Amino acid sequence: MTSREDEILQLIKGDPFIQQQAIADLLNISRSAVAVHIMNMTKKGIIQGKGYFIANQQYVVVIGGMNMDILGQPDNAFIERDSNPGKVKGSAGGVGRNIAENLARLGTDVRLISVVGDDAYGDLILNQTKMAGVNINAVNQISNQTTSTYLSLLDNQGDMVAAVSDMSILKHLNVGLLSQYVELIRNASAVIVDTNLSDTTLAYIFSKFSDKNIYLDAVSSAKASKAKPYLSRVHTLKPNLIEAQAISGLPLESELDIDNIADWFIQHGVQRLFLTMGADGVLYRTQNNEQLVRPLPVKVVNANGAGDAFLAGIVHGQLAGLSDIEACHFASGCAAIALEHTNTINPNINELLVQQRIEDVPC
Repeated sequence: MTSREDEILQLIKGDPFIQQQAIADLLNISRSAVAVHIMNMTKKGIIQGKGYFIANQQYVVVIGGMNMDILGQPDNAFIERDSNPGKVKGSAGGVGRNIAENLARLGTDVRLISVVGDDAYGDLILNQTKMAGVNINAVNQISNQTTSTYLSLLDNQGDMVAAVSDMSILKHLNVGLLSQYVELIRNASAVIVDTNLSDTTLAYIFSKFSDKNIYLDAVSSAKASKAKPYLSRVHTLKPNLIEAQAISGLPLESELDIDNIADWFIQHGVQRLFLTMGADGVLYRTQNNEQLVRPLPVKVVNANGAGDAFLAGIVHGQLAGLSDIEACHFASGCAAIALEHTNTINPNINELLVQQRIEDVPC
């Protein structure tokens, strides 16, 4: 590879959708010269596809919601139907976006496909997400739309009391928009989706990209049932107990019921199930294996982001070559670190910190 080709390659790594004229302007050469270099690099197999995807470049695509999180927490025991003195703060959130940021902070190359409004919240979220290391070139800012907003209320122990979400903008995260990013998705090492997406959008993803390793986050009990038609095409599913019960429709009254629910998912085609059970740990289940992974000791400050950090840890660990159980221990470390910070995402999380946290946990 020539020095000029290397310069062009570095620009493409930063933005796989960069236009040839933009490359020419940055390198002070003609657009036609850029075209010749790109053609030669394509022949050499250095790049591939219409989006200038770099051969053997491992990255993850996350398709899901991003929104403004507004969090309220009282200083003392929560009193219903009254004003509770406490603290209110806002930060960038959304299940898909949170997973993407956790992945980026762990060191994974991650590309986010989502939408925000052309408002102050949208600008703030885009800036915070980019600063965290997430590639946001496929995030679309929709004119005359309000950025998705999630309002949650915790008790003074950090557990959720109630939440309200306005995610109407996600109707724009549709098949028409995703069709612009087919090559980006097709060349990903893993694809993560959440059930904030519409039924039509989920159907498109699981049909169009059925050969990809697709990880699915169930999001909430109200949205989890959207996953049911696609279970046989899910590489990895991460629900909590309530979400799993909502999808399966089975009773949840005893430990035996938990085993029955886990079996139900495997019988319906899920390849890997990580059933999160809070303080009781994570139940890992495949066709041939099962194990209960106990949680790490933790002082809960904010329970909102643990699930997002956990799934990010699973994907990061599996792409790094860890076994499923090793990845589950790593993910549990991610969740513990997330639980100990007031923000939905602990800004201090990184691979080394997680490894240090779990070094005394047997795998």
